[in-house]
Amino acid sequence: MGHGAAFWLRLRSQSLSQDEAGLTCWRVAVREAVVPAERVAIIVCDMWDDHWSRGAAKRVGEMVPRMNEVLLAARGAGARIIHAPSETMAFYAGHPARERVRGAVPVEPPSPAERADPPLPIDDSDDGSDTGETSWHAAWSRQHPGIEIDQDRDGISDDGREVYGYLQSVGASLVLMMGVHTNMCVLNRSFGIKPMIKWGVEIALVRDLTDTMYNPARAPYVSHAAGTRLVVECIEKFWCPTIGSEDLCEGRGGAAGAHRVKGN
Repeated sequence: MGHGAAFWLRLRSQSLSQDEAGLTCWRVAVREAVVPAERVAIIVCDMWDDHWSRGAAKRVGEMVPRMNEVLLAARGAGARIIHAPSETMAFYAGHPARERVRGAVPVEPPSPAERADPPLPIDDSDDGSDTGETSWHAAWSRQHPGIEIDQDRDGISDDGREVYGYLQSVGASLVLMMGVHTNMCVLNRSFGIKPMIKWGVEIALVRDLTDTMYNPARAPYVSHAAGTRLVVECIEKFWCPTIGSEDLCEGRGGAAGAHRVKGN
């Protein structure tokens, strides 16, 4: 791939409709879009080296190999990667990828648009650990070392306005978000889905490269995986579409035609 490559993405969203009997229901719609890879930026949210919740740390570690594989493929096609491990910028002081974002010409985002913000379908009021921890603390010091950072091309930042300016400087027309945790940082960080959408940035979540902070002992009393699916579905309904990571990896994925990468 490389110069001239494009991602053929299947953007999944949900909207209220009526079934054949006239009953209100949610319908899934998939819109296909071909986006030049050089116009795509991927934000890697809070994939830290450690976490105060043992369960959260375990799932991040399990996710890292696949995420790194996807990032390598996307970068090779021409996409920009922005690593956003919040609260660890001191670790990256002087790193070329950090300086690349800091050196971008500042661009003031537009006034945030008003937007409805429905409650999430899970109770995360206990901070969501499913392994018994109740004491929050900052256990992280850097991004997980299993995720490679290309110092000649990538960016590093945890500041939404800084990220916005960098996106403008590289001409990104679509942002893809991956990382953790969907119900907290992915939605609410200054570089997260909600602020970006309110600034008019087109964004989508990579739904199989994310996780939630959810304890199955809380409502709606489902498995951790089911809790994550509920949050992803909520995002599809009220915030932005989602894609599968196979859309970024040529020759990978499930059924024939599932991968959506084309090179010119």
